[in-house]
Amino acid sequence: MKKRIVLLTIVFLSTLFYVNAQSEFGIKGGLSYNSNGELSAFIDNTKTVIDNKGKGKSGFNIGFYGKLDLGPIYIRPELVYTKTTSEYELNSLLEDYKISKLDMPVLVGIKVIGPLHIFAGPAFQYVLDNELNGLNFNNIENDFTVGMNIGASIEIGRLGLDVRYERGLSTNEVEFANDIVTTPTYRIDSRPEQIIFSLSYRLSNKKK
Repeated sequence: MKKRIVLLTIVFLSTLFYVNAQSEFGIKGGLSYNSNGELSAFIDNTKTVIDNKGKGKSGFNIGFYGKLDLGPIYIRPELVYTKTTSEYELNSLLEDYKISKLDMPVLVGIKVIGPLHIFAGPAFQYVLDNELNGLNFNNIENDFTVGMNIGASIEIGRLGLDVRYERGLSTNEVEFANDIVTTPTYRIDSRPEQIIFSLSYRLSNKKK
């Protein structure tokens, strides 16, 4: 796990240094409204769907971005720490399912008119932690997944404001269980679905 985190960080920083020589970089942060997939219980390998979809709750993100201008379009890599929360009904109680992850979107954008931009691109995600209140974490199918971002932004001076939709593309499940052997094993489709609002601040001088 640690090796992958280091590799991801090195790749981002290398990209950022190159972008700094060509264009700009800055910091960003924001809030999100997110949910995950169905919660299922397995007893003797028999699957029972408990909740077709978790109830969405708010989350947050904070990180860095770089931007490489290529004429009419630009490439914007980001490295972002993200914390999301969804709510499920478990044993007649509402429990929070929390995910902490590193996101590395690689966005391709274009200026539409004035300060308005649109963008889209893949988001590479490394899961750091899973937690479902009331149950113990067993394992996750994949700690490295891929998603997709699409959205729009407004840039005024050093400030930027964007809204985007993110959807996990890689099939992924996380497994939880109780210490008591007779209780079922629970699995959650952990692919995220988010609406993300972010504010960014450019640290570098605008390249001409």
